[in-house]
Amino acid sequence: MDKVLMSHGGGGSMMQSFISEIFIEKFNNEYLNQMEDAALLPGKTVFTTDSFVVKPVFFPGGDIGRLAICGTVNDISMRGAKPLFLSASFIIEEGFSVDEIKKIVDSMVDAANEAGVQIVTGDTKVVEKNSADGIFINTAGIGILPDGAYVSIKNGKPGDVVIVSGTIGDHGMAVMGAREGLDFDPPLFSDVSPLNKMVEKLMTLKDAVKILRDPTRGGVAEVLYEIASMSNVGIKIHEDKLPVKESVKSACSMLGIDFLHLANEGKLICVVDKDFAYKALEIMKGDKYGKDAVIIGEIDDSGLVTIETVYGTNRIIDRPIGELLPRIC
Repeated sequence: MDKVLMSHGGGGSMMQSFISEIFIEKFNNEYLNQMEDAALLPGKTVFTTDSFVVKPVFFPGGDIGRLAICGTVNDISMRGAKPLFLSASFIIEEGFSVDEIKKIVDSMVDAANEAGVQIVTGDTKVVEKNSADGIFINTAGIGILPDGAYVSIKNGKPGDVVIVSGTIGDHGMAVMGAREGLDFDPPLFSDVSPLNKMVEKLMTLKDAVKILRDPTRGGVAEVLYEIASMSNVGIKIHEDKLPVKESVKSACSMLGIDFLHLANEGKLICVVDKDFAYKALEIMKGDKYGKDAVIIGEIDDSGLVTIETVYGTNRIIDRPIGELLPRIC
């Protein structure tokens, strides 16, 4: 590999190999090597950072500002932690509309208020025209892990139940439609949402909640492979249980895309002890962002990531390799 490709940022196996070979090997420390959405530091502090380059900046159901706040809030929440404080840094191209910046900032304020977090520090840089693509945002976040909780992608055990909090692929298809000028009937909107209030309720189940993961780049399929790899288990899901909007299914069929590879920005995958599965499902359904939650499968000891089809057969789920849609978040 001599040059970086778009697929190295796509959330699939190429990105994982790139990160491992370039960054993990060099930065190598006990906190980074956790390989989680956020690092668990001493004092039950959880810390994460993320950058947002979505194209277009405004899309059905959201914009880069709401995405930046929700994405970082959700990464903290995927450790079972309560997000508290965020930073916000902007790289803005000369000539970008000031009115649009104001809209983006207003959207960030609304999302932060909804999540109950504060933006406490930041930075602004302006670069020459044609040196960037409008506006990029970096956010970092700090949260605190509650007592009695330890959520980790390494916690999965055979018999645990896999739950998804709602319909799959909404964000990826909404952004694709906006970028390519596709019209959907009914219209499709991004699911970009802060999930911390739902997670806070889930964490009343304490260590019965084993794994939380938001299926962003690489989609549900990539998350399932990460869980299987890091927990050294297999996972079987059921096609007839997967919640997918008909418009997303139709678009995927037309474009030859697997909806399991589409990005989501307001959904989570929860792996929970089987004895607490229906309680977890009840909690998720009681939240406005989890009303379509459903049990989609279970963890086994096969070492494979498989799907039972509607015809009763089983097949291995394809793992995303590279970039399905660049600049999705």
